[in-house]
Amino acid sequence: MSPEPLSTRIFDVVSAVLMLVIFSPVLALVALLIKLDSAGPVLFRQTRIGYGNRPFKVYKFRTMKKGAEKEPGIPQRVEDIASFVFSPPKRDHRVTPIGQVLRSTSMDEWPNFLNVIKGDMRLVGPRPDEPELVAQYLPLYHLRHFVKPGITGLAQVKGRSNLTYHQMMKYDLHYVKHHSFRRDLAILAMTLLVVAKREGAR
Repeated sequence: MSPEPLSTRIFDVVSAVLMLVIFSPVLALVALLIKLDSAGPVLFRQTRIGYGNRPFKVYKFRTMKKGAEKEPGIPQRVEDIASFVFSPPKRDHRVTPIGQVLRSTSMDEWPNFLNVIKGDMRLVGPRPDEPELVAQYLPLYHLRHFVKPGITGLAQVKGRSNLTYHQMMKYDLHYVKHHSFRRDLAILAMTLLVVAKREGAR
């Protein structure tokens, strides 16, 4: 594992701060709608595994009913979790009305910029997985923790939820081996197009 270049860190932090400041009125409106839509906090925190296999708390806008993630029946095997995460039911009763809109527009992930500022994540990198899923990784898959996780990544612009779990891993490992600042800029540009078209958003 190599340390993150200072120039990359500065670019990520400045970009994250600018995004939060510029879109603060929209984010404030989203927070209000979440509070009006259902009981519970505005932000949802969940443990994910990041750089160097270290756990951290990822921030997202809450899209489900309070305590929904604790409901029984959520898959625990890697094959089932992958299927559940990347091909969830089209109508998940746990997701709130405003949560459905946030997911379809990818706005639920905007609080990830706070993780970028804290240093847990980057703008571009593999999406961080939950500890239960990481515990079942094939040995090769742990290579994705040689870089910081990102808000977007190669897998997100190559299909997102339309990919199988192992296809996603293939793209993530390719990114780890061949990432560069120029490629990150290209992924960020492609992300704007994917989000605008709502490709693979669920």
